[in-house]
Amino acid sequence: MREDVLNSLGFSVTEAARRLGVSRQQLHRVLACTHPITTEMALRLGRFAGNGPGLWLRMQQAYDLWYAEQRMVDELSRIEPVASDSCNAL
Repeated sequence: MREDVLNSLGFSVTEAARRLGVSRQQLHRVLACTHPITTEMALRLGRFAGNGPGLWLRMQQAYDLWYAEQRMVDELSRIEPVASDSCNAL
């Protein structure tokens, strides 16, 4: 977001936070990836950037999935997949 949105619009974190109606610290935590994009933040960002909240929520979900997969790589490798025919019964 910092590179794609704030820089292209010419806004500082402080100015973007003001326009979003959040604290600078809250926005900084999102930008630093120490705080997830909540549904409320996605609504704010989608309105601010003009691209809707769905994009922001999908990006957060993709990041969460990637991060979880990195943490669980050993555990996941020990899980045997079921045959594709069996999945239809689920």
